Amino acid sequence: MTTPTGRSWIARDIVLCLAFLTRLPVPGTGSGDRLLGQAIWAAPLAGTVVALVGGAAYALAFLTGAPGGIAAGLALAAMLLVTGCLHEDGLADVADGFGGGATGERKLEIMRDSRIGTFGTVALLLALLIRWSALAELQNPGHVFGGLIAAETASRALLPAFMRNLPPARPDGLAAAAGPVSPEAAAGAAAIGLAALLLFLGPGSLPAAILVLAIAFFAFRYLCLAQIGGQTGDTLGALQQIGAIIVLTIATVVIR
Repeated sequence: MTTPTGRSWIARDIVLCLAFLTRLPVPGTGSGDRLLGQAIWAAPLAGTVVALVGGAAYALAFLTGAPGGIAAGLALAAMLLVTGCLHEDGLADVADGFGGGATGERKLEIMRDSRIGTFGTVALLLALLIRWSALAELQNPGHVFGGLIAAETASRALLPAFMRNLPPARPDGLAAAAGPVSPEAAAGAAAIGLAALLLFLGPGSLPAAILVLAIAFFAFRYLCLAQIGGQTGDTLGALQQIGAIIVLTIATVVIR
């Protein structure tokens, strides 16, 4: 069955998000008439899968006696392989475009350029360094699993609301092709993200995490509107990286 009230559309949405947001060889990637904008509620679940891969890589390295820094690096490497550096590429493109373009049109042109510049290189190195430092600080597999699931799930829970609240910055590309995001899809993703934060960071840390993520969300929304007049696939990737860094940083403080 492919009715919007049956299980099949839920499974197909999860598969669609896994196929789009990761390099995993998921079966049944045909989405029928489902657009990414309809299925994007499942993006946090794709993040959970990425986190489980990273946590497993950390645990394997830790159990073989590798130092925490090495285990953290291997966890990052595993997640980068699973996602194909999709979000990191978006962060680098946004940094180059916003930092190097004089007009909105020029910024979008730079963001489409496959080459990476100084702004993008610095942003990418800083993002990887902060994430590596946080994972190394968490120090054991249980803490790393918790921090990664919270970070990778909650950061992707921001994406549907961002897509819904900003227009596409260009008439073509991912943002335009994804289709509209419904309030239900945005709310569903947010609920999954909140559940991950509550479960792995704890109720005492939930208000602070929500507050900091909300500030980052609206600040980045304002920046995207001012710089390019909307959102693109690259801005979604950058937002995911910002969200993951925020949650991992909080995790180093609260997960003991």
